[in-house]
Amino acid sequence: MAAARARVVHLLRLLQRAACQCPSHSHTYSQAPGPSPSGKTTDYAFEMAVSTIRYGAGVTKEVGMDLQNMGAKNVCLMTDKNLSHLPPVQTVMDSLVKNGINFKVYDHVRVEPTDTSFMEAIEFAKKGAFDAFLAVGGGSTIDTCKAANLYSSSPDSDFLDYVNAPIGKGKPVTVPLKPLIAVPTTSGTGSETTGVAIFDYEHLKVKTGIASRAIKPTLGLIDPLHTLHMPGRVVANSGFDVLCHALESYTALPYHMRSPCPSSPITRPAYQGSNPISDIWAVHALRIVAKYLKRAVRNPDDLEARSNMHLASAFAGIGFGNAGVHLCHGMSYPISGLVKTYKAKDYDMDHPLVPHGLSVVLTSPAVFTFTSQMFPERHLEVAEILGADTRTARRPDAGPVLADTLRKFLFDLDVDDGLAAIGYSKADIPELVKGTLPQERVTKLAPRPQSEEDLSALFEASMKLY
Repeated sequence: MAAARARVVHLLRLLQRAACQCPSHSHTYSQAPGPSPSGKTTDYAFEMAVSTIRYGAGVTKEVGMDLQNMGAKNVCLMTDKNLSHLPPVQTVMDSLVKNGINFKVYDHVRVEPTDTSFMEAIEFAKKGAFDAFLAVGGGSTIDTCKAANLYSSSPDSDFLDYVNAPIGKGKPVTVPLKPLIAVPTTSGTGSETTGVAIFDYEHLKVKTGIASRAIKPTLGLIDPLHTLHMPGRVVANSGFDVLCHALESYTALPYHMRSPCPSSPITRPAYQGSNPISDIWAVHALRIVAKYLKRAVRNPDDLEARSNMHLASAFAGIGFGNAGVHLCHGMSYPISGLVKTYKAKDYDMDHPLVPHGLSVVLTSPAVFTFTSQMFPERHLEVAEILGADTRTARRPDAGPVLADTLRKFLFDLDVDDGLAAIGYSKADIPELVKGTLPQERVTKLAPRPQSEEDLSALFEASMKLY
């Protein structure tokens, strides 16, 4: 164990010493900038796009009235098989019936959706001629519903038209969409606030997605009563997604250092880089995670803790939905997509599954050691929020201090001991790197650029955590 630990430390030191530290000069994959209103090669503005949010215990019962107020006559209700028989969906259907809303249920949403499962939901939506959409579930359900709304509203589009480049064409969404109400039942993705829909692209065995402000929900109903139905590991893994959303958006490349500068506002990406407004939400979400996540995992009846984590998910969603994420998420997509036989505890699935939050957090100690050269003060600040004593820490200590703080946090919550514990080995690293390379939408937002060799070292350093 000591030898393995020494190997990890050696790899991380090599990563810290490698590459130019200047993000302005080292993003070799950035596109050549076109003409912009400012004449700049990097961006000069950011914008905030957030769904309307309503929070409160029992607020789900208002959904029928909301759809009635929208004038909806034919609603598509999307959920998954497991949730379809649980109280959140029953509460929604009772409200729809009470308010005279006609609806059809689609309960074939796949947890960790694929392009195939997206297209099946899209076909259902096209045939139904719906005038409103309603998603009840976690991020998988909400993201599937976003895609169904988009492509049924743009029926002549090819599937890859709106998928992020370089896998898809990344076209701007210019068609009007139908109203979409999201009722999140987990506390992690923040999908009720964002214009992002993530899926596994099976042909390449990588995760990718659709990112456009146009697909964000019209309304998110955040009802903390739904979180009481979540098993402990689901709460933990959802919470790790909140944790990394906040950490990554706060440490992302600043918006004014991102290139190219858009030639038109419609081409400004949803993920713009860290900015003063997203920073506020990210830091606040981190404080809630530090205070409440362990309680929420350990006590299913702790309504205070689970309610606060439900809010933290939305707060972090507002932050990262406009700032973006970077390496933990970029590297997580092949970790989920290349899963072999691992099946996570508390997930009733008929297929191997690495939950998204787990795939994200396992690389976090290595990633933040690597990125800490840039903006070390921010890395020390978040380490302190998560419980580290940083009074005597120096700027060069930022990465190791944050990494050790994260390892302790994960160990206390019984997280698997690195990528090796979920079925990966050094032999898998080339494929994991290959799956990360197409994720430029997020990896280019890392404050420090990374080569293929850097990514290999990060994956190797993440094979074992403790």
